[in-house]
Amino acid sequence: MEKQLDDKELELERERKQKKEQKAQATLGGPKKSEKKQKKKGAEDENPEDFVDPDTPSGEKKSLAPQMAKQYTPSAVEKSWYSWWESAGYFGADPESSKPPFVIVLPPPNVTGALHIGHALTVAIEDAMIRWRRMSGYNALWVPGVDHAGIATQVLKWKDQYGDTILGQLRRLGATLDWSRECFTMDEQRSKAVTEAFVRLHKDGLIYRDYRLVNWDCTLLTAISDIEVDHLDLKDETMLKVPGYGTPVQFGVLLSFAYPLEEGLGEIIVATTRIETMLGDTAIAVHPEDKRYKHLHGKHAVHPFNGRKLKIICDAVLVDPTFGTGAVKITPAHDPNDFEVGKRHNLEFINILTDDGKINSNGGAQFEGMPRFAARVAVIDALKEKGLYKETKKNEMSLGICSRTNDVVEPMIKPQWFVNCHTMAKSGLDAVRSGKIEIIPQQYEQDWYRWLENIRDWCVSRQLWWGHRVPAWYVTLEDDQLNVLGSNNDRWIVARNENDAILEAQQKYPGKKFQLNQDPDVLDTWFSSGLFPLTVLGWPDDTADLRAFYPGSVLETGLDILFFWVARMVMLGMQLCGDVPFQKVYLHPMIRDAHGRKMSKSLGNVVDPLDVINGAMLEQLLKRLDEGNLDPNELIIAREGKIKDFPDGIPECGTDALRFALISYTSQSDRINLDIKRVVGYRQWCNKLWNAIRFAMGKLGDNYTPPATIVVSAMPPICKWILSVLNKAIGKTVTSLEAYKFSDATSAIYSWWQYQLCDVFIEAVKPYFFNDSQEFDSARAACRDTLWVCLDTGLRLLHPFMPYVTEELWQRLPQPKDSCRKNSIMITEYPSVVKEWADDKLESQIDIVLDTVNKLRSLKPSTDTNERRPAFALCRGQDIAATVQCYQSLAVSLSSVSSLKILTESDETPPDCSTAVVNKDLTVYLQLQGALNAEVELEKLRKKRDEIQKLQHALSQKMDASGYREKAPPSVQEEDMRKLTAFLEQLQVISEAEKKLDA
Repeated sequence: MEKQLDDKELELERERKQKKEQKAQATLGGPKKSEKKQKKKGAEDENPEDFVDPDTPSGEKKSLAPQMAKQYTPSAVEKSWYSWWESAGYFGADPESSKPPFVIVLPPPNVTGALHIGHALTVAIEDAMIRWRRMSGYNALWVPGVDHAGIATQVLKWKDQYGDTILGQLRRLGATLDWSRECFTMDEQRSKAVTEAFVRLHKDGLIYRDYRLVNWDCTLLTAISDIEVDHLDLKDETMLKVPGYGTPVQFGVLLSFAYPLEEGLGEIIVATTRIETMLGDTAIAVHPEDKRYKHLHGKHAVHPFNGRKLKIICDAVLVDPTFGTGAVKITPAHDPNDFEVGKRHNLEFINILTDDGKINSNGGAQFEGMPRFAARVAVIDALKEKGLYKETKKNEMSLGICSRTNDVVEPMIKPQWFVNCHTMAKSGLDAVRSGKIEIIPQQYEQDWYRWLENIRDWCVSRQLWWGHRVPAWYVTLEDDQLNVLGSNNDRWIVARNENDAILEAQQKYPGKKFQLNQDPDVLDTWFSSGLFPLTVLGWPDDTADLRAFYPGSVLETGLDILFFWVARMVMLGMQLCGDVPFQKVYLHPMIRDAHGRKMSKSLGNVVDPLDVINGAMLEQLLKRLDEGNLDPNELIIAREGKIKDFPDGIPECGTDALRFALISYTSQSDRINLDIKRVVGYRQWCNKLWNAIRFAMGKLGDNYTPPATIVVSAMPPICKWILSVLNKAIGKTVTSLEAYKFSDATSAIYSWWQYQLCDVFIEAVKPYFFNDSQEFDSARAACRDTLWVCLDTGLRLLHPFMPYVTEELWQRLPQPKDSCRKNSIMITEYPSVVKEWADDKLESQIDIVLDTVNKLRSLKPSTDTNERRPAFALCRGQDIAATVQCYQSLAVSLSSVSSLKILTESDETPPDCSTAVVNKDLTVYLQLQGALNAEVELEKLRKKRDEIQKLQHALSQKMDASGYREKAPPSVQEEDMRKLTAFLEQLQVISEAEKKLDA
C-alpha cells in the first residue's frame, strides 16, 4: 500500500498553508504595500488575451484561449460548438450501417409559434437519449420536423418566418437532430403520404362521410379537435366574457320550464343549462319504469313557439328517474347524448344555428338572427310571458372552451369525414397488452386502455383553407334537380388526384355528363401528425430509411397528448405499415410554474427558454407582455405575476444548466413545478465543474501524458475509492437511462461529481501536491492518473445532459500517448462499468471515515473560522479502530481538525468536548475548551435521541405486527434485529454523553 502523509507532515503542511492564507488576507485597513506590489506584479504578468477565446469561423472547430477563464460564463462556453458539430456530420445516421438503430422522431412543434419551456424539456430528454445511444455504439437517428398547425394561422409565410425561428431555437438547445432529414407536414412528400393514407383508409372502409355532431367554433367557423377544447369546471353561477358579446354571459345554472301536453293532460317540466337549444327540441324522454309518466308513453307535448309535436319517448339509457323531474328534453342536433337518443328513436335532427352562432330560420321568426346567447335571454323572457318558466338554480357544470379563441364550443351537426377507429383501437390495445409497446411511466397504461376501449369515430375534416385538402370530389350530374355540394353522400369519390377521380366517375356513371368539385375542407392536423413516424422515413415509398429505421425505438412526448397523438400514430402505423411505429412511449410531466399553476399568458407565468439561457432583465420581460395581445385586465395580472416571480429578472443560466435542471425534475411524474432558482443552482454547479478542471490542469502540468491503462492495485486507497464510487455512478447512470429514469441518472452523476470527486477526492489529494517530497512521487503520479481518468470519464458520463460545457472541458484534457483521439466528446465511447475498479469493502471503510468527518464538522461552533481543534474517536471494537487508524490522516485533513486521537472504551473521554454519534461502534468528540456550551450540546443530543427513538419505534411496530414472524424472510428479520440493536446501543451512547455534560 502506498505510504500516506502522516499527521506530523500534514500538520506542518497545514501550518505552511495557514501562514500563506494569513499573509494573503486583507487586514481591516487593507493589504500591506508589499502585498499590493506583489498582487500588481502578478496581474501584470497575466495577459488578459490569454483568457479570451479567439473568434471561430462558423462551422469550424472552436478555437480555445491558451488559459481557462477564471470563471465559467455560459455564453462564452456555448458559442461555436454547435455549428462545428453540425458541419462535421456528427448528427447523421446511415441506413446502411451495421450498428443497431436507435430512432426518435421529434414531436413536430407548430410552425406558427416559438418554442416554449415544454419544448425545452422535450429537447433535453430526447437529446440526452440520442447522445447517450450514439456514444454507446448505436446508429442513432433523431428526425426533425414542424407541423402546419391548421387553426393557429392560415398564412403560408409563417412557415418561413417561424420555421426558421424554431429551428434556431432547437440548435441553441443543443439538439443533435439529423437536419438532412428535416421535414414539414405540408411539404410535397408528406402531402403525398397524407393523400395516400386517406385513400387507403377509405378503400378499407375506415373513412366515411356522415352527418355527426362536432365541436364547432363559431369564431373560427370550423370544427375543432377534442384537444383544442379546454374544459372549464364551474362550481356555481358564473358570468363569463364570450367573444362577440359586449356583456358577460351567464353559465353554471339549471333552468326549469314546462312543455304543455296535448289532449289537456297538463304539462311536463324539464331542465337545461342551455335554454336556447329548446328551439331545436324534437322529443321528451322519460324512464320506462317511472310510474309518474306511464300514462304519457307515446303521447306528445307541444312546442310553445312553433307548435311542433314532441313525442314522449322511453329511454332507460339516458334518463335517470331520480335526477330532477325525471323528464329530459331532447335536442338531437345540439347535444352528444341527445344525438345518440335521436339515432335510437329515429327522431328529427333540427339544427337551429348558423355557422357564426346565430339562430337560423329553424329557430323561428321570433328569434331568427339573434346571437345564441342573446337568444338565451330572449327565450327565457318568452317562456315567462307564456307562464312556462319555473325556476333557475345554481348548477355545477363543465363548459367546453376553444383553447385558441376562448369561444364557447357549440355541438353542431355537420356533414364531415370520419375515421372508424374501432378495429384500429383494438390493435393499439393489443400492442400494449402484449408488451409490443411499453408505456413509461406504467401508470398511464390505464389511461391508454380507458381511452381506446371507449373510442369514438374521429372527425378529420376542418373548414379551413390552410392544410391538406380532403382528396374527395363531389359528382354533380347534368340532370340533378339539387346540385348543392355534398347534398348526397353517395356522390363522393375519393382519389389520389383529379384525373383518378374523373376515371372513377366515368366508370360509376357511364355515358352521363357530370361536373367534379373537390371538397373545400382540409384535414385535421392530427391526421398528418399521426402519420409522422411513417412519412418522415419516406412512406408510402419503399425507402432505405423506412426499411432501416421503422419501427422507431421510443416516442417521447407530454402525457397530455397520449390519446390525441400517440394513440393515433399507433393506430395508423399498424393499419398502414403493419407494425407499431415505436417500441416504447415515454411520457414526460407537464411543466407548471413554481407555485404549481398551469403556465398561461394571462397569468404572466409563461417562461421562454431563451430568457433562461441568455438571461433577461425584468424590463425586458414586462415589455414582452406589453407587446402581446392580452386584455388590459389580464395584462395587469400578468405584470403583477411577472414582477412577483422575477423581481430581479432572470439571470443568465445557459443551455447546459437549463437542460440538466429540466431532466432532474422528471422524477415528478405528472407535473413539474419549475423554479428558476433551481436552474440557477445548476449554473453555479457548472462553475464548480469549471474550477475542478482548472485545478486539475494546474496539478497535471503542461507535460503530463495520461497512461494508456492504469493499475488500480498499486494506487493509494483514496484513488481506489474514487474509481470504485465512479464505477457505481456509471452503473447507476446506465441502468437509469435504460429504465428511462432520467432524474436518477442526473442524480447519480451530480452526486459523484459534487460530493465524491470535488468534496472528497480533490480535497484529499491536495496534500500530495503541496508536499514536494520525493517520498510521495509514486502517490502523486497515481493521483494525477486517477484525477485524469475521473475527469475524462466523468465528462463523458455527463455529456448527454450538459453537452456544451463537457465538450469545452474535455477538449482541454490531455490525451494518452499514441491513442487514436476522437475529435469530439460526443463521438467518444460512453463509460461502462469496469469490473476491476469495484471495491465494496474499501467503500464501506471510507463511508465510515466520511461519516466521521461530517459529524466532526457538525460539532464545530459557527464562530470558528480557521481554528483547528483536537478531536477524538471512541472506537468500540478492533475493526472500527483499525478503520479509523488506517484513514486517520484523511479524516484529519477533510474535517479540518488539528488531530484525531483514537480512544478505546477503557479510555477516559477528555473534558470540554462536544459529542456526536457516528454509529453504534463509533462516537466522536471535538474539544471546544472554553467554547463549550453545555446547553447547546445537550439540545443536539436530545434531537439526535428523538430521531433515533422515532426510527426505533417504527421498526418495533413493524416487527410486532401480526404475521411478521411468519411472512418476513429470515434474512429480513435478522437485518431488522441488527438495526434495532444498533438503535438501542446508540441511545445508550447518547445517555452516557448527556450524563457527562450534566456532571
